[in-house]
Amino acid sequence: MQEEYNDPTELRPKGKRLLDASQVKVDLKEFIILLKDEKTWKTSDRNAITVFKTNGMCIVLIALHKNAVMQKHKAKGIISVQVLEGHINFATDNNITALPAGAMVTLHKSIEHSVTATEPSVFLLTIAG
Repeated sequence: MQEEYNDPTELRPKGKRLLDASQVKVDLKEFIILLKDEKTWKTSDRNAITVFKTNGMCIVLIALHKNAVMQKHKAKGIISVQVLEGHINFATDNNITALPAGAMVTLHKSIEHSVTATEPSVFLLTIAG
Protein backbone atom coordinates (compact mmCIF):
# COMPACT_ATOMS: atom_id res chain seq x y z
CA MET A 1 0.00 0.00 0.00
CA GLN A 2 1.23 3.47 -0.87
CA GLU A 3 1.27 5.95 2.00
CA GLU A 4 -0.68 9.17 1.50
CA TYR A 5 0.15 12.50 3.13
CA ASN A 6 -1.62 15.84 3.28
CA ASP A 7 -0.38 18.81 1.29
CA PRO A 8 0.87 21.90 3.12
CA THR A 9 -1.54 24.84 3.18
CA GLU A 10 -1.23 28.45 4.21
CA LEU A 11 -2.93 27.61 7.53
CA ARG A 12 -0.93 24.40 8.07
CA PRO A 13 2.39 24.96 6.31
CA LYS A 14 4.18 22.07 8.04
CA GLY A 15 2.20 19.53 6.00
CA LYS A 16 3.39 15.98 5.52
CA ARG A 17 0.87 14.53 7.98
CA LEU A 18 0.24 10.83 7.31
CA LEU A 19 -3.41 10.37 6.29
CA ASP A 20 -3.44 6.83 4.88
CA ALA A 21 -1.21 3.79 5.29
CA SER A 22 -1.62 0.18 6.31
CA GLN A 23 -1.51 1.51 9.88
CA VAL A 24 -1.94 5.10 11.04
CA LYS A 25 -1.47 6.14 14.66
CA VAL A 26 -3.64 9.12 15.59
CA ASP A 27 -2.79 11.07 18.75
CA LEU A 28 -6.10 12.81 19.45
CA LYS A 29 -4.74 14.78 22.41
CA GLU A 30 -1.95 16.17 20.24
CA PHE A 31 -4.39 17.11 17.47
CA ILE A 32 -6.75 18.82 19.95
CA ILE A 33 -3.85 20.95 21.20
CA LEU A 34 -2.92 21.77 17.59
CA LEU A 35 -6.50 22.77 16.69
CA LYS A 36 -6.82 25.06 19.69
CA ASP A 37 -3.45 26.70 19.00
CA GLU A 38 -4.14 27.61 15.37
CA LYS A 39 -5.22 31.01 14.07
CA THR A 40 -8.51 29.58 12.74
CA TRP A 41 -9.58 28.58 16.27
CA LYS A 42 -8.77 32.06 17.55
CA THR A 43 -10.62 33.89 14.76
CA SER A 44 -13.53 31.55 14.00
CA ASP A 45 -16.15 29.57 15.87
CA ARG A 46 -14.54 26.24 14.90
CA ASN A 47 -11.53 24.37 13.60
CA ALA A 48 -11.09 20.91 12.13
CA ILE A 49 -8.44 18.52 10.89
CA THR A 50 -8.67 15.31 8.88
CA VAL A 51 -6.78 12.64 10.80
CA PHE A 52 -7.42 9.69 8.45
CA LYS A 53 -8.67 9.44 4.88
CA THR A 54 -8.88 6.47 2.56
CA ASN A 55 -11.34 4.97 0.10
CA GLY A 56 -14.46 4.23 2.10
CA MET A 57 -13.61 6.11 5.31
CA CYS A 58 -12.72 9.58 6.51
CA ILE A 59 -12.13 10.64 10.13
CA VAL A 60 -12.19 14.33 11.06
CA LEU A 61 -11.52 15.91 14.45
CA ILE A 62 -13.73 18.98 14.94
CA ALA A 63 -13.52 21.62 17.69
CA LEU A 64 -16.39 24.07 18.26
CA HIS A 65 -16.60 27.12 20.48
CA LYS A 66 -19.66 27.49 22.71
CA ASN A 67 -22.78 28.29 20.64
CA ALA A 68 -21.11 27.38 17.33
CA VAL A 69 -23.61 25.88 14.90
CA MET A 70 -22.95 23.57 11.99
CA GLN A 71 -26.01 24.29 9.87
CA LYS A 72 -28.17 21.53 8.36
CA HIS A 73 -26.25 19.38 5.93
CA LYS A 74 -26.10 15.79 4.65
CA ALA A 75 -23.28 13.28 4.52
CA LYS A 76 -22.72 10.98 1.56
CA GLY A 77 -22.06 8.06 3.88
CA ILE A 78 -23.01 6.61 7.23
CA ILE A 79 -21.54 8.74 10.03
CA SER A 80 -20.67 8.46 13.67
CA VAL A 81 -20.14 11.45 15.95
CA GLN A 82 -18.22 10.76 19.17
CA VAL A 83 -17.91 13.61 21.66
CA LEU A 84 -14.49 13.79 23.31
CA GLU A 85 -14.87 17.10 25.19
CA GLY A 86 -17.79 19.34 26.04
CA HIS A 87 -21.42 18.90 25.03
CA ILE A 88 -23.22 19.14 21.68
CA ASN A 89 -26.79 18.86 20.47
CA PHE A 90 -27.11 16.71 17.36
CA ALA A 91 -30.36 17.45 15.53
CA THR A 92 -32.28 15.82 12.71
CA ASP A 93 -35.79 16.73 11.54
CA ASN A 94 -37.17 14.13 13.95
CA ASN A 95 -34.96 14.41 16.99
CA ILE A 96 -32.48 16.44 19.03
CA THR A 97 -29.95 14.27 20.83
CA ALA A 98 -27.90 15.76 23.68
CA LEU A 99 -24.37 14.35 23.58
CA PRO A 100 -22.02 14.96 26.50
CA ALA A 101 -18.35 13.90 26.46
CA GLY A 102 -18.16 10.13 26.08
CA ALA A 103 -21.41 9.83 24.11
CA MET A 104 -21.76 8.88 20.46
CA VAL A 105 -24.49 8.95 17.83
CA THR A 106 -24.71 7.29 14.41
CA LEU A 107 -26.69 8.34 11.36
CA HIS A 108 -27.39 6.77 8.00
CA LYS A 109 -26.34 8.56 4.82
CA SER A 110 -28.22 11.46 3.27
CA ILE A 111 -30.15 12.43 6.43
CA GLU A 112 -30.09 16.16 7.13
CA HIS A 113 -28.60 17.05 10.49
CA SER A 114 -27.07 19.97 12.37
CA VAL A 115 -24.74 20.31 15.35
CA THR A 116 -24.77 22.96 18.08
CA ALA A 117 -22.12 23.24 20.78
CA THR A 118 -23.70 24.10 24.12
CA GLU A 119 -20.19 24.51 25.56
CA PRO A 120 -16.70 24.38 24.04
CA SER A 121 -16.59 20.93 22.44
CA VAL A 122 -14.46 18.52 20.46
CA PHE A 123 -15.82 15.55 18.56
CA LEU A 124 -14.63 12.88 16.18
CA LEU A 125 -16.61 12.55 12.97
CA THR A 126 -16.27 9.29 11.02
CA ILE A 127 -17.77 9.05 7.55
CA ALA A 128 -17.99 5.57 6.00
CA GLY A 129 -18.97 4.64 2.48
